[in-house]
Order: sequence, then structure tokens, then C-alpha cells
Amino acid sequence: MAGRDSRDDEAAQTDHDGATDISAGHAQTRSNLRRLARRTPWAKIAVYGVLPVIAAALTAGSGYLKWQESSARGSQQAGVEALTAARESVVAMLSYKADTVDKDLKGAENRLTGKFRDSYTHLINDVVIPGAKRDNITAVASAPAAAVASASMNRVVVVVFVDQTTTVGTGPPSDTASSVKVTLDKIGGQWLISDFLPV
Repeated sequence: MAGRDSRDDEAAQTDHDGATDISAGHAQTRSNLRRLARRTPWAKIAVYGVLPVIAAALTAGSGYLKWQESSARGSQQAGVEALTAARESVVAMLSYKADTVDKDLKGAENRLTGKFRDSYTHLINDVVIPGAKRDNITAVASAPAAAVASASMNRVVVVVFVDQTTTVGTGPPSDTASSVKVTLDKIGGQWLISDFLPV
């Protein structure tokens, strides 16, 4: 009898220990679920809130870099085009012969724009053309060097170095060297001078 009681006690102890283990396992599972439930809102916020923001920021950053690269290429191309236009336009503005001065300088007008064009038109009509005809003045200009000072896709500033030889009547030619800062704006696909300042 004593042996059976001992076995029954052991079985009861084993059942009790198993129940304790199961009960402890359930408590641990409930604790894990509570922790997970507490963490879930932050996980959802991270997945549904933060990650899309990061993805959008990366997309925007990539787009900005592509735009900046395209803009830099466009500005570089604009500088090359405007540099040529500046040299040609400055030579056209400052070169004329006494017998063709009207045609020479009026042709240069088409390379200008805005208030500067208005000022140039007044200057040539009121001073240069009458003086060239009266005193038989001829001027020949060249632009041996030029450099881009700043460039964007639609506006470029160029420094042009100018040599000009002027002959008055039968007198000897006189040479002058100067430099000008020329601002060009792209209008209708053409680079036109909008400002012209001696430097």
C-alpha cells in the first residue's frame, strides 16, 4: 500500500508540475502577446509612415540630382553658345564704314534687346551715324579673346576683350584696346545682348 501511495503521490506531483509548466507557458505567451501588442503600433508607424517618407525623400533627392546635372549641362551649353554670340555681336556693334554705316549699325541692332537696344539705337542715330558720314570715319573691331563670367540656361555674362582700329578721313589709323562685360539673354532661340558695360 505504501508503494502505491508513493506512486500516486509521484503521479500527482508530475501532474501538478505539468500543470504548473503549462500555466507558466500560457503566462509567458500572454506576456509576449502584450509586448507585441504594445510594439505593433510603432511597427505599423514605421512600416506605413516612416518608410514611405524615406522612399519619397530618396526619390525627390534623386530627381533633384538629375535636374541639377541637366541644369549644369544646359548652363555649360548656353555658355558656349553665348560666348560665340557675344564676340560676333560686339564686333558687329563696333565695326562700320563711312559709306555703309547705316546698314552696318542697323544690322547690329538685331543682335540687341530691351533697354540696351533702345539706348544703342539712340546713340547710333544721334551721334555715330551722322559723325561717320560727316567726318568719313571707319572703324574695324575684333574680339581676340572672351570668357564666360556666369551662365544659366537663359542668361549668360561674358567678358569680351576688344581691339578697335579707327580711321578719321585721311588721317592715320588709331588703335584702342578695351574690355566689356556683356550680358546676353536667350530670346526666341537667339542670344541677344541686353547689357554692355566697359570694365
